[in-house]
Amino acid sequence: MMPGDELVNATDDFLLSEIGKGNKAAFDQVYNKYWKKIFNAAYKRLEDTDQAKDVAQDVFVQLWTREKNTPIENLNAYLHTAARNAVFRLLEREGRYAFFPGEAAELEKLKAPHSQTDGDMLFKEFLQTFHALTASLPEQQRLIFHLRFQEGRSSQEIADTLRVSVKTVRNQMGRALARIKQSLLPVFLLLLRFFISF
Repeated sequence: MMPGDELVNATDDFLLSEIGKGNKAAFDQVYNKYWKKIFNAAYKRLEDTDQAKDVAQDVFVQLWTREKNTPIENLNAYLHTAARNAVFRLLEREGRYAFFPGEAAELEKLKAPHSQTDGDMLFKEFLQTFHALTASLPEQQRLIFHLRFQEGRSSQEIADTLRVSVKTVRNQMGRALARIKQSLLPVFLLLLRFFISF
């Protein structure tokens, strides 16, 4: 196995190969490279530091303990999908539900090349409904929605940009999400069965 110093500039594919051999230094390299990204992704959805840390930790435990003969084609996508699934499970346990509207484009990347016809139809329906709903939002809601989910800005950053209060941002976002959830939740939950493995 290669020592840690020689893994600094190694590719993800090589690091995964080394992890498959039980190389802890390779795992540490992946952890150091991706931990902050996975934590941030979880925090954006949960807005809770401790829960986001727990999700990130679970993701990397899953990476280390997974079946080593299961191939990972894209490490970044694998880790983010694992984080998304961990967030879903956490919210489900707490009786909450989170819709991730900014990820419609990411879902398309995750489609299996030979996914079932029903899955393709659901995916198209989801995207069409999502785009129609976001386009029909009142102007301020639509702008806040875009800044939050397409640009990833915090409530405070949006408030500063639009010169409104954080409370206004949250209220408008809550109204927008309530409208979108009501319309998209049924098809979105069906879509998960096809494109996201829990």
